[in-house]
Amino acid sequence: MFAIGDKVVYPMHGAGVIEAVEEREVLGEKRLYYVLRLSLGDMRILVPSGQIAEIGLRQVIDAIEADQVMSVLQSRKSVMSNNWHRRYRANLDKMKTGDVYAVAEVVRNLIRRNQEKGLSTGERRMLENAKQILVSELVLAYDTPPEQIEAMLSRLLA
Repeated sequence: MFAIGDKVVYPMHGAGVIEAVEEREVLGEKRLYYVLRLSLGDMRILVPSGQIAEIGLRQVIDAIEADQVMSVLQSRKSVMSNNWHRRYRANLDKMKTGDVYAVAEVVRNLIRRNQEKGLSTGERRMLENAKQILVSELVLAYDTPPEQIEAMLSRLLA
């Protein structure tokens, strides 16, 4: 169970803060929902409290783990398939896990691939989405504005 004020990550959407716990009736069934406000943008998401494990909701990493994420971003890229469809699928699977290190690998690998050969439209969209998810968690982990995190990522990945 999470509490109001907890910083959590919703896989494929990003990190945010639990603002409230509300009871809602959906399809004739009353359930408790966490009201999650994402750290980037102004989006609110209702997360059923009984489906946390299936969804993969987890606590935001701390500053020490965030430093380890930065190390992942600086390391060499992983071996990737030359087939864009297989590469896209592998990256999508990594992102669905909600693991911050896997998302960091996706960002690093796609940026490196873009510098070497360019990206397809789908991979460009995936890169932007992965960067947004990563930035949203790092903003909360470091308690730093998004602009500073994005500048730090740009310097690391240049």
